[in-house]
Amino acid sequence: MKKLYMTLSAAAALLLLASCGGGNSSSSQAGSDLTGGSVQATTVQNVEVAVAELREVPQESVYSANVEPWAVNNIAPQSAGRIRKIKVDVGSYVSKGQVLAEMDRLQLEQAKLQLQNDSIEYARLKALYQQGGVAASDFEAFELSYKLRQTSYRNLKENTILKSPISGFITARNYDVNDLYSMGQPIFTVQQVTPVKLLVGVSESEYTKVKAGDKVTLTADALPGREFTGKVVRLHPTMNAATHTFNVEVKVDNNDRALRPGMYARVTINFGINQSVVVPDRAIVKQEGTGQRFVYVLNEDNTVTYLPVGIGRHMGREYEVTSGLKEGDTVVVKGQNGLKDGSPVNVLKQ
Repeated sequence: MKKLYMTLSAAAALLLLASCGGGNSSSSQAGSDLTGGSVQATTVQNVEVAVAELREVPQESVYSANVEPWAVNNIAPQSAGRIRKIKVDVGSYVSKGQVLAEMDRLQLEQAKLQLQNDSIEYARLKALYQQGGVAASDFEAFELSYKLRQTSYRNLKENTILKSPISGFITARNYDVNDLYSMGQPIFTVQQVTPVKLLVGVSESEYTKVKAGDKVTLTADALPGREFTGKVVRLHPTMNAATHTFNVEVKVDNNDRALRPGMYARVTINFGINQSVVVPDRAIVKQEGTGQRFVYVLNEDNTVTYLPVGIGRHMGREYEVTSGLKEGDTVVVKGQNGLKDGSPVNVLKQ
């Protein structure tokens, strides 16, 4: 009987040892508290971090715009008439004062002969007037009539021999030699391209930062590898109701005439330089449903704090932070998934 009791005691001891030693230790393994309830251990997540830096950040914005001619002139006479000569064509570059076309000269020649006769008569009357042979009122009346005919002749000449008032490219020709111009479309359209201008639609928030004389840079898709400089010459005072932007007029000298009207360009306007906190763009997390941006800041005890931030310029792989962070803060740049405010982390060496 005594042997049976000792055998049962040994078996019970073996069962007790087996039940106490059957598991392995782990930071994520569940255990039990003194009351018999289960406690889930906290998982420590691996993360990479970076330090927020204070740097000079150019306050630049890039806008899209189309190149426009500095001036556009439509060339046509004041009255209908026969076109006798066409001296240029579409694509021609013309200089200011260059003859583009000539209308029928019959009226001009008649006016020229009349003016020559009037000139002779004017000289004769002037000599008589100086000698007292003609009344002052008669001489003055003829002199006024003579000057009016001179003005009429010059006007008729301008509308018979058509010249370009600007230097630029001929972008339209709507008639041929011997066509009858009938007060419809202009005979030519001339566009000035030295300089050119661009109307840049600037947002409400940045319109007040722009002033006349500001320097800008621009590139054109049609001219890869080239950068042009210009300046702001005019700010339009009213907002475009459709786009909620203000037009800012930019002038580019374009002395080599490389930029042409209609080209698509990207204009960069510099509003100055700010001293701002900068972090890698991987540190910025967007909160679903709100659009709020935030970062996780590393604390001294290797936990993280959830921190909303304001962001400014995106510069390559970095963001300017306008609010929420200060220089020297350490932020998580990799491993944010699953983190919460106060989560412990393990910082991986970089």
